[in-house]
Amino acid sequence: MIEAWMSADDIAEHLGVTKHTIYGWINDRSMPAHKIGRLWKFKASEVDEWVRTGGAATVEDEEG
Repeated sequence: MIEAWMSADDIAEHLGVTKHTIYGWINDRSMPAHKIGRLWKFKASEVDEWVRTGGAATVEDEEG
């Protein structure tokens, strides 16, 4: 089965954060995202793996 692309709104809801946080993670720590035209798209499996390996925690630690 092919995994569907998710929008920034979708992935923000999936992670329980704001869209602003998603864009910050893309800019600050290369959150796994794919620019398609002018839109950012995400694969939930890539983002979930990034979170599991500490990607989101690392960004929050550096900001705090």
